[in-house]
Amino acid sequence: MNTISIDSVSRFDDDADVIILGYGIAGACAGLEARRAGGDVLVVERAGGASGASMLSSGIFYLGGGTDVQAAAGFDDDPDNMYRSMIASMGPEQAELVRTYCDGNVAHFEWLEEQGVPFERSYHPDKAVFLMSTEGLMWSGNEKVWPYRDIARPVPRGHQVAMEGDASGAGAMQALLARCAEEGVRASFDSVAEALIVDEAGRVCGVSARQFGKAKLFKARRGIIVATGGFGRNTEMLTHHFPALPASAEPMGIPHTDGAGILMAVAAGGDVRGMDGLIATASIYPPGQLVKGIIVNRLGRRFVSEDSYHGRTASFIMEQPAQRAYLIVDSEIFAYPEIASAQHRLIDGFDSIVEMEAALELPPGSLVRAMEAYNEHAREGRDPLFEKHGDWLKPLDAGPWAAFDISFDRSIYYYITLGGLRIGPDAHVLDAEGNPVPGLWAAGACTAHLSPDGKSYASGMSLGPGSYFGRIAGRSAMGSS
Repeated sequence: MNTISIDSVSRFDDDADVIILGYGIAGACAGLEARRAGGDVLVVERAGGASGASMLSSGIFYLGGGTDVQAAAGFDDDPDNMYRSMIASMGPEQAELVRTYCDGNVAHFEWLEEQGVPFERSYHPDKAVFLMSTEGLMWSGNEKVWPYRDIARPVPRGHQVAMEGDASGAGAMQALLARCAEEGVRASFDSVAEALIVDEAGRVCGVSARQFGKAKLFKARRGIIVATGGFGRNTEMLTHHFPALPASAEPMGIPHTDGAGILMAVAAGGDVRGMDGLIATASIYPPGQLVKGIIVNRLGRRFVSEDSYHGRTASFIMEQPAQRAYLIVDSEIFAYPEIASAQHRLIDGFDSIVEMEAALELPPGSLVRAMEAYNEHAREGRDPLFEKHGDWLKPLDAGPWAAFDISFDRSIYYYITLGGLRIGPDAHVLDAEGNPVPGLWAAGACTAHLSPDGKSYASGMSLGPGSYFGRIAGRSAMGSS
């Protein structure tokens, strides 16, 4: 993909101070802040209306530092505690962005509510992937998983929009889009951005798009903000970065997450990071009681603490021999996983662990030893192998036993890509040397997520940082950050 020289452009079809590519939550927040900074704002959106993947999401924002929702539920959090927690699991690679995010979280939560995004002062204590109800706070990451619980005080940070159903992200988007309309954020829909326009100094100053088969040229007086989403629908990019991804895995989101914004920004000099990062999910919970089971690979060995966030568990399953994994439960905790889309198959029930071991074709004695060791320690309330939290420990000694196949290439795992454009704390796109690309900003899933992989991801780490850095991008592009 190449850029277009402004010298080759004889006329523009429209112009604005700031042009935003993509009208999901990052684009909407960027548009609002740029407009409030005095800018004429134009959003170029390839769909027939605003929404993005945010509209279809479960509406969870990863927020903390001491929000009203956390306080109402009786949890004490602060920016430093949140920062320690995030850095412990995500690593220091993007520490500057994480610090910026944590420090601004409480104010960002309040800003979201001011725009009409609703959050209940209520708490859901059980293990869940998303809520069909409207509770405002839930555990959505690895805060209680060892060793992170010893590094930072465990606090829930999954803030869910108060809207019933599994797509409450619509409640957030509807509120934000209403504000954009009220305040005069303009949009060009059905417009597929194809290339960025640069001047002789290399500054990004416009975009070429195609609308109903006709070329459209838009000039940006101050700059372009890329908010086009990830690359989960780009077969070529997926094959390059994830050669071991099985055909059974399915991308989440909308059909337009094809990486076009990333490729356009790279052509203009932008750098990328974390392109091999991916979060996959096919959760064994709810119900939460299944977390009390154990997960073993085809060698009959445990390899992850079963109370991990479902994306962390999936990442470890991806690394196992032949990507095989089995969930083992006893009669006291037996239940079927409620996330039906995962299609975890019940293999069978067994009267003994020896019988199960043979049926699963595990090495002789392997599962028997694993179960004996686990039960011995669980009776003492501990798990020296993976330090599974005591809330989820029980000896699995109430036969009969059952096994579910949760293998990565047999169940249906849904994923999103985590890599993308490299940005600074002001949301400026950076080049390979760490310098800002003139006239170019980015936010949302087209940028490298704060979580580099599924082992460190938490539900809400797309909507939370996407909306936050979208706001920063809008102000920064107008020179008012």
